[in-house]
Amino acid sequence: MLLEVIATTLQDALRAEAGGADRIELVADLQQGGLTPDTELVKQIIASVQIPVHVMIRPHARSFHMSEADISTMLASIQSAEQAGANALVFGMLSPDLKIDRLHLEILLAATTLPITFHRAFDEIKQQAEALALLMSYQQIHSVLTSGGAASALHAVEQIRLLTALTRGSQLSVLPGGGLTLDSLASFVQATGVQSVHLGTAVRENGTVSGPVEEERVRQARTILDELIQEYPEGGGGHE
Repeated sequence: MLLEVIATTLQDALRAEAGGADRIELVADLQQGGLTPDTELVKQIIASVQIPVHVMIRPHARSFHMSEADISTMLASIQSAEQAGANALVFGMLSPDLKIDRLHLEILLAATTLPITFHRAFDEIKQQAEALALLMSYQQIHSVLTSGGAASALHAVEQIRLLTALTRGSQLSVLPGGGLTLDSLASFVQATGVQSVHLGTAVRENGTVSGPVEEERVRQARTILDELIQEYPEGGGGHE
């Protein structure tokens, strides 16, 4: 079971690693849903941890529609993140009618050889199964971060189970995030059959976006996931 933890600072990243996270999603401005972090911070964290660092590429939080100027900014950010040593990138963009913006997506994919997570822009898409099939056609896209279109992934268990089933056998995995808690983690994984989880506030002080990552909370999440693997050696929900 893969555990991804959001970090916004070096201390967050160090605590996530010490607690047993498998990888870090590095963002700035978590209060806005995560924006592109400073390149110097990216370099500092990559030099300080052993686990993979996935870097958010998102120039603003106004919408998931990106202008030509936004795409230019994202291309520069991609180059900077690559040069800083990022292991993967996190981005996504939608057309004004809330479908995947294929034109701009393909421009960004062509600009890097790194693996990609398509982020929670996916949650504004109505026809998620159709969108998922499109994303699966791009071998470079390895994950889709999603709450299943709900405010919280806990309110979209059936949808996430469906999306997970649709990706089986492909290079793409569903990465559920948004609203997960330590108390709900085991039952959520068992109900959905997911193989990875993305935790933010669940492992932060007081469960808030402004609180720092707490190593002990990350360790609790790691223990919960490890115990599930022992109970279901072939997958979180025993679905394989």
